[in-house]
Amino acid sequence: MMLFPGYCVTMARYNAWQNKQLRAVFETLSEAELRKNRKAFFGSLMTTANHLLWGDTLWMSRLDGGAGPGVDASGHATFTPTVAVWAGERFKMDARILRWADGLRAVDLKGDLTWCSGTLDRELSHRIDLCITHFFNHQTHHRGQIHAMLTAAGAKAPVTDLIFMPEDGPWL
Repeated sequence: MMLFPGYCVTMARYNAWQNKQLRAVFETLSEAELRKNRKAFFGSLMTTANHLLWGDTLWMSRLDGGAGPGVDASGHATFTPTVAVWAGERFKMDARILRWADGLRAVDLKGDLTWCSGTLDRELSHRIDLCITHFFNHQTHHRGQIHAMLTAAGAKAPVTDLIFMPEDGPWL
């Protein structure tokens, strides 16, 4: 797999753009609508959004060496208590991902990434390019679930096509 820093920047921008749109849509929904079990993999819009933020925080700690989520996998669905807290933490995480991607060099995308998996209770090691691809794919996958739940709820789901992402931002 050949991964380039430019790909990571594009995907970090896409992630931030998508989450900016989700923050705006979430503000229009009631607490009940955000927490309603919609029979998705993680249940509700809020639990899925929390899972995604928790996962991003975990993966960024592995990729940039910064702080992790501070709670183990059992706390992923309740990572933030309210949509307002989620929105603030999501904004900060997206800025962190953008800073990380903007600082990448080609050499940073070579070699292996090794970490201790709390879920499997053992050390894992994979090619860093595969880990980064997984990181961005995980985001897109769960935002797709959120998009489907928003549509089912009758809310206006955001535009998700990468080709429609603004070329000059603003990303956050």
